[in-house]
Amino acid sequence: MSKDLEWLLLRGNNSFIVKRVPEGPIFSKEAGNLVNIHSEKYSGLTNAKTIDVKSTPTGIAITHRKKSASPHTVRPAYATTVIGSRTGPRRALGVAAHATKRGYRPDLRKATIARVSALLAAQKEHKDFPPKKVRGKKAKATA
Repeated sequence: MSKDLEWLLLRGNNSFIVKRVPEGPIFSKEAGNLVNIHSEKYSGLTNAKTIDVKSTPTGIAITHRKKSASPHTVRPAYATTVIGSRTGPRRALGVAAHATKRGYRPDLRKATIARVSALLAAQKEHKDFPPKKVRGKKAKATA
């Protein structure tokens, strides 16, 4: 079945569509959809080449379909790269952009980097602020 025909069948109704506001944007929560917008370009269901970025306990997993994979295989057809939680942000973004630089869906490069950087920021442990020092008249009054 062609990609266009699949999109025509899926665009009206599927189980991944999220409609919050009647006149607002339509979102999608399918795997392989990097920006979660219900459109043909970002659809993880109709496109043969998809990039999926998700958070795992060990870090961030980036999954894409292998070039030489048979259309009948499912699990061995996908290559997964895991970015560890202790990896620096610049190195993580380089790993994220690696597949798109090699010609695998170069139009998704910006969305892949944005998703990875958002997941890195969410996983980062924030330090507590130090207690504020008392200054001025209040410092003199306590001393």
